Amino acid sequence: MSASGGGKAILAAFLANMGIALAKFVAWFLSGSASMLAEAIHSVADSCNQLLLMLGGRRAKKAADREHPFGYGRERYVYAFVVSIILFSVGGLFAIYEGVEKITHPHALDEKWWWLPIVVLLISIVLEGFSLRTAVRESNHVRAKGQSWVSFVRRAKAPELPVVLLEDVGALTGLCFALLGVGLTVITGNSLFDALGTLMIGTLLILIAIVLGVETKSLLVGEGATDADYDRIVTAIESGPEVEKLIHIKTLYLGPDELLVAAKLGFASDAPLAHVAADIDKVEARVREAVPAARVIYFEPDIYRPGDDPAPPTSEFVITSSN
Repeated sequence: MSASGGGKAILAAFLANMGIALAKFVAWFLSGSASMLAEAIHSVADSCNQLLLMLGGRRAKKAADREHPFGYGRERYVYAFVVSIILFSVGGLFAIYEGVEKITHPHALDEKWWWLPIVVLLISIVLEGFSLRTAVRESNHVRAKGQSWVSFVRRAKAPELPVVLLEDVGALTGLCFALLGVGLTVITGNSLFDALGTLMIGTLLILIAIVLGVETKSLLVGEGATDADYDRIVTAIESGPEVEKLIHIKTLYLGPDELLVAAKLGFASDAPLAHVAADIDKVEARVREAVPAARVIYFEPDIYRPGDDPAPPTSEFVITSSN
């Protein structure tokens, strides 16, 4: 997986979640805390998600073939979308079900092991904090200077890092909810707080899953270059003397690290074919230097005809009645 895929962040999250899930299951079995069961299922879902992200990264490396001439880069988007579905169904809906079940059939925490969930949750918070720190470090390698975290999650073309970031933030928040619910249950002896903590965890997971699903769906449908990269490409095309006019241009991400650029370029009507071909090679080289992700480039040479431009608005040549 490329650096933008955040392999270290995925591995760190997977190892943390596996250990945390085991500890939470033990704490649930001994104490009977519904919040601990919801959190254990949450950690198992997150662990499966990290495995899916790693699988998607491996499958995306497959070489292009006749059936998929542009390669398999979008496999990473597919697996990231599956992750959002798993987080929604296995994590969120199960937690809400468990919370409702605990409200309708309440039972107190085990008197002998009441302290174990609190210990496990505190340790889990520390481990998840380390996992989040790794994800933040990996994200900072590819996050633009001055870019907000919300913008990074929404605009990132590599889905793995936003997924891991949201999962880790959700995990830490869910752990705090669970700690609050279990703590209040221990203090008051009322298991309703444990159930409410479970419902809060489920609601949080569903919201995160919806955000992930919406953003990944946009990548699956097909997104073009970012505004900054688009401007760099246009500047690279127009900065030399070869092209008289950039007639139109379209871009599309074939995968997180591969951008398709297609454009129609206007050349002088009397330019020899050999010169046009050489000029296109120069323009391609400038585009690739400006945006290294632009690996697939198709330029169509044409003759620029000013009459082909969109007609100006009527207000430019019609005198209004007020004048």
